[in-house]
Amino acid sequence: MSVILLAALTACGSTSSSGSSSTTAPAGGSLTVYAAASLKKSFTDLGQQFSKDNPGWKVDFTFAGSLDLVTQLTQGAKADVFASADTKNMHKAGAAGLLSGAPVNFASNTLVIVTPPGNPKKIASFADLATPGLDVVVCAPQVPCGSATKTVEQATKVTLNPVSEESQVTDVLTKVTTGQADAGLVYVTDALGAAGKVTEVDFPESAAAVNTYPIAVLKTTTNADEAKKFIDLVTGPAGQQTLSQAGFAKP
Repeated sequence: MSVILLAALTACGSTSSSGSSSTTAPAGGSLTVYAAASLKKSFTDLGQQFSKDNPGWKVDFTFAGSLDLVTQLTQGAKADVFASADTKNMHKAGAAGLLSGAPVNFASNTLVIVTPPGNPKKIASFADLATPGLDVVVCAPQVPCGSATKTVEQATKVTLNPVSEESQVTDVLTKVTTGQADAGLVYVTDALGAAGKVTEVDFPESAAAVNTYPIAVLKTTTNADEAKKFIDLVTGPAGQQTLSQAGFAKP
């Protein structure tokens, strides 16, 4: 009888031990990042790096104009991190109570003129963009690249008459690369990313309109630790190197 009882107790102990060891699950999940359209290439690369550094985690991005992103967030969209192409739209996010902490500036960008390859209209200055009959495309005034354009217009006292105003800088670039415009105003980083598809025309007045890029954790995050890790990656040596290679300057 005692032998049978001992065997039964041993069997129970074995089952309990194996059951407890099977409850451990690997860590991982998905981080949602809302980021300005001009960050697409750099942040996609950094998202891949984040996944390598944090096995089991991936980063899902939504890229669009900063104003569009703030609008989506204020209307209830859920995300972990927001990166804006200017401080103005980050301030809007803060005023709407969307941020869980202070934003961190991580890069800056300036405007440049882009034309179809070879610069067929021989554009040499910002003032040339006001030439009658020239089809010029810019960003809408309410988005960061458009606000920067208005700043340059005020500094140069040159008023442009664009054929269209786009909601994000990548749309301006597309209008030029597809031959729908004679020239456009985009960021240095966008021109660099389109090397071979456009001709870049620098103008000194662009220094009057430098856009600073901030990043912040959002209150809707359910992955606060990982959101902070992503921001640390962006602001750390690896992130800064990636951004520099894309043409971004220091904040």
